[in-house]
Amino acid sequence: MNTLPMDWTHTDDGHDLLIKVPAITPSFWIIKILSTTVGETAADFLAVDAGWGQNTTRLVMAGLLAAALITQVRTRRYTPWSYWLTMVLVSIVGTQITDLLTDDLGVSLSASTPAFAIALTGIFIAWHHSEHTLSIHDIVSRRRELFYWAAILCTFSLGTAAGDLATEALGMEFSNGVLIFGALIAATYISFALGGNAVLTFWIGYILTRPFGASLGDLLTQARIDGGMGMGTMWTSALFLSVIVLLVAVESYVVGSHRSEQ
Repeated sequence: MNTLPMDWTHTDDGHDLLIKVPAITPSFWIIKILSTTVGETAADFLAVDAGWGQNTTRLVMAGLLAAALITQVRTRRYTPWSYWLTMVLVSIVGTQITDLLTDDLGVSLSASTPAFAIALTGIFIAWHHSEHTLSIHDIVSRRRELFYWAAILCTFSLGTAAGDLATEALGMEFSNGVLIFGALIAATYISFALGGNAVLTFWIGYILTRPFGASLGDLLTQARIDGGMGMGTMWTSALFLSVIVLLVAVESYVVGSHRSEQ
């Protein structure tokens, strides 16, 4: 029996290829939720508290994302710092896309939410038609990785729009948003544990982490009079980024140690 290293996969045509994305572990979901929250708080901090303004913040973040994405796509194998840097920037830009449509262009959330859902469905259809799989365990080529990042960006925009729509339509407080979206994520995990489709439950859970992280970010940053905890965007962003850096450093060490033993 052929035993492959942790970041390799064996394809049907007999080729062993390097996987470009991390394994789905508890650490993966923790960093994902933290990066999602940072996407909400960091953009607000730069645009408002740091005085950059929305347009400058969008241009800078889009430029940084393009540079990070090029670096990520050009790597040969999963590299934690490159992957998670790209993820944080995708989170910020995905949030900004929804905010641009809503705040600057006047597109209602009831229109942008289904539009993003249709766009994401289109990406999945094109991805499956081209590659015959939507599994993130098979991200082993540049084309698959580009489909993957396109889907990731769309999930952030969709999650932002859907979360804001639910908050406005239902009038949920931030704490209720955390509880409701957390419960939906838990239900999705239970469905997976009971034998639900792994690919479907993964992407549902992935989308739900966006409004969950946004609700958590609002709960922490907003003033107490508005139902938040009053930590502010700067301290919340700094705290979450520090935890992300720590977890990614640990993951880099583990991955490096594993590879050195092979």
